[in-house]
Amino acid sequence: MKKLYRIILLLIALIFLSTFNPNEFSITSKKNSEFFEIRNIKIVNNFLIKKSIVYEKLDQIYNKNIFFIKREDIEESLKEINFLEKIEVKKKYPDTVIVKIFETIPVAILFKDKVKYLLDSSSNLVLFANNMDFDKLPIIFGEGAENNFTYFFDQLKNNNFPTKQIKKLYYFQIGRWDLQLTNDKIIKFPHNSTDEIIKKSVELLDREDFENYNIIDLRIDGKIIVE
Repeated sequence: MKKLYRIILLLIALIFLSTFNPNEFSITSKKNSEFFEIRNIKIVNNFLIKKSIVYEKLDQIYNKNIFFIKREDIEESLKEINFLEKIEVKKKYPDTVIVKIFETIPVAILFKDKVKYLLDSSSNLVLFANNMDFDKLPIIFGEGAENNFTYFFDQLKNNNFPTKQIKKLYYFQIGRWDLQLTNDKIIKFPHNSTDEIIKKSVELLDREDFENYNIIDLRIDGKIIVE
């Protein structure tokens, strides 16, 4: 029985050696490797960011093995792109990578050292270009305004202030804001405006007896000064 078992093993080994071709094995491995090389990149969910910029940044991942590409590798390549908040990466085998873009939102135009910028929802400053169509955004003036705007603007929205009516914002280094509305009415807020003060401003703007006043000054605690 053992002799028969050895004979069968020898026959299997002879068949394998007679049919094995190392060159063919190498070609097959190479074909499998090429089969999983990245050939296509799809960019989705972008509005402000141009696809051409993303493709240019990701050019180096073409022809790389799709199994070894990580989201972190793609994030690193795209980190300098304006308005990019985060990405999601999906692999569609055998050769396609889908990159879903999540963008920050331009919220205001800011002048700093006489230079015009866009301020986004993550408090990033983006140099304003002539081809950008954001003229309806409010304009911000004041040194250090970019560091304090997001908190103040969120505070306004959370207290139902009509933010779409804001035309200009002026920031003062003592930590307070003046707002100019689209009807040119000006509201002067105190240092560290509270929710109560903002709610009071909303109430005053809705009152008919305040319609003829151009300035509503709320800087002094417990007093309303109008002009």
